Amino acid sequence: MKIYLDSAHADHWALPAGCPSIAGVTTNPSLVHQAGLPVTLQTYERLVQAVAARGIAELMLQLPTADADDALRWQARLQALAQQHRVTLTIKLPCHPDWLPAIDAMRQAGQPVLLTGLSNPVQLLWARSLQATYVAPYVGRLAADGRDVWPLMKACVALQHSGGPALLAASIKSPDVLAQLIACGAAAVTLPPESLAAWSGDALTDTAIAQFARDTAQSLRTPDH
Repeated sequence: MKIYLDSAHADHWALPAGCPSIAGVTTNPSLVHQAGLPVTLQTYERLVQAVAARGIAELMLQLPTADADDALRWQARLQALAQQHRVTLTIKLPCHPDWLPAIDAMRQAGQPVLLTGLSNPVQLLWARSLQATYVAPYVGRLAADGRDVWPLMKACVALQHSGGPALLAASIKSPDVLAQLIACGAAAVTLPPESLAAWSGDALTDTAIAQFARDTAQSLRTPDH
């Protein structure tokens, strides 16, 4: 399973020891805004450069416009810069018919596309018909809405295995959900850096290590017989 950091804060991309390797970084306009940055082409170009400077191989950027001409202009600039810096670029767009002009423009340009916000199996089949590279359901949001997320996750994995879009699960709220996604065969997940850092250790592991240390010290105090 690939892991993508869900953050536009370049300073947050460095992770502590104990974290698995990441495949790349993924952002959207909300994350860019939360990082205190304007959602502009220039900001996105700086993100490409920041990823390259840190030796990160992949970047997923969500375009803010459904207009085909604007989307192509952004994509051309970003893809040229990504190729220059040897960064693999994926363009993210909402899984919604209003965004079809931009989706079609990306497909005609040969650009890998991730369709985000996918929430039901009809949208999944539509994404497959559009030859999306990835689909990204918001697992946490679906669960908060009272939905059983796992039939949709299993359907995504089934299509993934039959040549359809790969499942990149977003909005992961707990390590238990991450474990279930690993078990069901999700291709990738997005995680905030703080979640990945927090889950890189565990209190039970710390307790066991402390017990080993106490027992080792006790054994050395026991006289030989």
